[in-house]
Amino acid sequence: MKEQIGRFGAVGIAAMCVHWLVVVAAVPLGLVPLVANVLAFLIAFQVSYWGHRHWTFSAADQKHRKTAPRFFAVAVGSFVVNEIAYALLLKYTALDYRVALVLVLGGVAGMTFFLSRQWAFR
Repeated sequence: MKEQIGRFGAVGIAAMCVHWLVVVAAVPLGLVPLVANVLAFLIAFQVSYWGHRHWTFSAADQKHRKTAPRFFAVAVGSFVVNEIAYALLLKYTALDYRVALVLVLGGVAGMTFFLSRQWAFR
């Protein structure tokens, strides 16, 4: 379990970095942070799914038609929490959009791990 949490953290940090970089690159191009966040989620999902499938949960022997929809459901649920929390931080605090995003991304990680371990990759 300890090793799995470490792997989850490593994959999660990689996906989080991709997510954050996409937002930081997209906002200066004219996308508002909440829209850039959706684009970033869709791109970072690939890093997260493949990393967790092959390394964190070692589920490569399971069918994609089982694991992909389940993990996507977990990821979308986590993203809904992410987007709501991000919107609230952007509206009600003076935090820079980049700092607010880091807080939100880190905050939903525990929920994602639990649901991925207990359901998505089982």
